[in-house]
Amino acid sequence: MNAPLEEALQIPCGTSTMWAIASHPPRGVATLPIAVLVVVGGPQYRVGSHRQFVSLARALARQGMTTVRFDYRGMGDSAGDLRSFEQVDADIRAALSAMRTLCPTIERFVVWGLCDAAAAALMFATSESTVAGIVAANPWARSAATLGAVHVKHYYTHRLLEAAFWRKLLRGQVDWRQSARSLVNNLRQMRSRRGAAHGQSFQQRMADGLRRYEGELLLIISGSDLTAMEFLEYTRSANEWRGLLEARHVTRVDLPEADHTFSRRLWAEQAEQATIQWVRRLAGAQPPTTNEAT
Repeated sequence: MNAPLEEALQIPCGTSTMWAIASHPPRGVATLPIAVLVVVGGPQYRVGSHRQFVSLARALARQGMTTVRFDYRGMGDSAGDLRSFEQVDADIRAALSAMRTLCPTIERFVVWGLCDAAAAALMFATSESTVAGIVAANPWARSAATLGAVHVKHYYTHRLLEAAFWRKLLRGQVDWRQSARSLVNNLRQMRSRRGAAHGQSFQQRMADGLRRYEGELLLIISGSDLTAMEFLEYTRSANEWRGLLEARHVTRVDLPEADHTFSRRLWAEQAEQATIQWVRRLAGAQPPTTNEAT
């Protein structure tokens, strides 16, 4: 299959300019009536860890989805002051506006975000009428309480089942006093969950965005990622999230072995294929055949 067609874009936002790369379907591949905006979170730019967003955008483009990945203001090549994921409302709206200009015949868009970009999408993109779908991969919902709970439930349990841990302990290579202090501290954080969870406003804004959202949500969860486990822990314990992830418009895909950024090619392909199948269904297209798979 031919390579996607790519071009650089300049996106005005306030008094600054953001830079983006658009990946168009290759020649001979029909363009679907839905396009994808990849929102990049964390202290990184539009390429992503181990080029994951480049790979994702090109995989989607090969399946007929025009895909744009961009840098927030103050990040990567984009001008302006550095800002947190809680302050990128205007950036996302400007990128969506640019996509409407880029793709004048397309009326529906999907916003794809990893980690705090997923949190930003749930806060800001859910109010955009043209956003028919959001892909939230390992969303960020950290609080002191959920961090403590996840460490106790996942990290310590895993360590106690490791033969290597017990060998080190018997050889005196483990600072058991420090480990005990860390465990006690995490247990204290767990007990303070109720007060801590409700002191974090951005999680409430995520829930509010999802509650009023009329589109579809694809939730991708990596089984070997503490950030994903924190998100699940938070949504199970916070009243404002009750029932939201069980709604009919939410599709959840679990990748049991994958880490936070899908760092192995197999995991990246699993995340890409989950996205492709979900977006094609959203667009009303037939599922990709074996020969079309990326």
